[in-house]
Amino acid sequence: MTPLRRAAAALTAAACLAALPAVAEAGTGTGAGDDAGTSAGLARYQHQRPDWKSCLQGPDDETGRALERAGARCATISVPLDYSDPGGRTITLAVSRIKATDTAHRVGALLVNNGGPGGPSLGLAAGIRQVMKDVGERYDVVGMDPRFVGRSTPLDCHWPTGTWLRSAGSDRRSFDRQAAFQRDLAERCGRAAGDVLPYVTTRDTARDMDVVRAVLGERRISYLGYSYGTYLGTVYTQLFPGRTDRVVLDGAIDPRAYSPRLLATAIDANERALEHWADWTARRDARYGLGRTRAQVLATIDGIVRTAAHRRLALRAEARTYRVDDTVVPSLLFGALADDRDPNRADLADAVATLHRAARGGTVEASGQLADILAATLSDAASASGSVQAAILCGDVAAPRDPETYRRAVEDSRAAHPLFGPLAHNTNPCAFWPRAPRERPTEVHADAPALIVAATGDPRTPYAGGQALHGLLPSSRLVTVEGADHHGLYGEYGNACVDGRVNAYLATGRLPATDATCPK
Repeated sequence: MTPLRRAAAALTAAACLAALPAVAEAGTGTGAGDDAGTSAGLARYQHQRPDWKSCLQGPDDETGRALERAGARCATISVPLDYSDPGGRTITLAVSRIKATDTAHRVGALLVNNGGPGGPSLGLAAGIRQVMKDVGERYDVVGMDPRFVGRSTPLDCHWPTGTWLRSAGSDRRSFDRQAAFQRDLAERCGRAAGDVLPYVTTRDTARDMDVVRAVLGERRISYLGYSYGTYLGTVYTQLFPGRTDRVVLDGAIDPRAYSPRLLATAIDANERALEHWADWTARRDARYGLGRTRAQVLATIDGIVRTAAHRRLALRAEARTYRVDDTVVPSLLFGALADDRDPNRADLADAVATLHRAARGGTVEASGQLADILAATLSDAASASGSVQAAILCGDVAAPRDPETYRRAVEDSRAAHPLFGPLAHNTNPCAFWPRAPRERPTEVHADAPALIVAATGDPRTPYAGGQALHGLLPSSRLVTVEGADHHGLYGEYGNACVDGRVNAYLATGRLPATDATCPK
């Protein structure tokens, strides 16, 4: 997550409702528009009158403070837990809104999503409103914490970690320990939240979006989504065709590849990003001492991983000592590769230098980015975030249940991809998830105009995903940033070409006549 959205995540007057077309009860098909139609059962949700009030929840609420400065107001909106039973149990969504000030030229509401899965998006409205410049004055910019995320009805499986992402390690014993670890995470979710797990899905979040659209009094809604948010936006266009206005999908996912094993599609992109970072670091060997060539820097990393396989590294941060083995080191590196700008590359170099010192023995103090990633990975501080991310992935698409499927993939990947192969192909909680997905994955059949933004070196959602989504949506246009190893571009990368093209589209509603390329 890059700075704008990281800040938005905080790690991370009510509209008069017109008579709006109602939406159908949740279907179980995959065809276009299977949620379109009418349903009296949702009328009480669509015609809510939210109580818009201050977003600030206390003196330490940075998200609320940023929203206050931007002029936002916040409210909660009720939605059904189960859209096939709208008269049953309800949950709440936390929503923020910065109202349009140029009412004479108002376009409508722009709903923004931070990605994840499970990323808080309430505070994103403040940053996006600023990036939109004068265009933002014509929109109600709306942030929403998706169901079970952030200030919405919560879900927490009480994990001892904030992420399930681990490498399989160096041998069979390590793999078996990882399988047991992933099983434990899944069982914790079954015990803590088994009754709601079937409804922690992208399709249900898309249905929530349509309730929010109706509550805001909009016949159509505009949308900006990053990363996983591009998948969510794509699902919305399929469930509710014709209800979107201007759609921007930044860091796009091929919806056909979306699954709990999606990371396997990004191995090559992450290795290229690591090599480019190693080139950068080698030119600064006097500062970091990690090697004077790409090969030497990568050999230093290999040495760290090999040491951690035999002796856990001791790292101290915030008065706590973390023990890091070879299942964790690759995930620490992966967590820092999505931003190729100099400050982030320096943070990663500092982190690797710290790991290198720890590999030589003794307890080493960790700070900055490394300390944050250690806390998120090896403590329960971010348990809720990791729980929801897994619940969405496992609730959306089934994963293989036999651990041997993963072990074979790990072993097959070792020779070509010794660092990231065992990470990307390792087991995950979905292999042991207590419930199978309630619905089939959404298939893309309906065209939808959209502006897709992608970087050729994106290490999280590889460029091929943006190209694939562009092919599935023939009316879309693709804006490519050549040579950037970066995830999330609009308003984040400082690329005037990207920002200008997105703002022009949001201002006019007209997509470019052809695809476009922006220099890095």
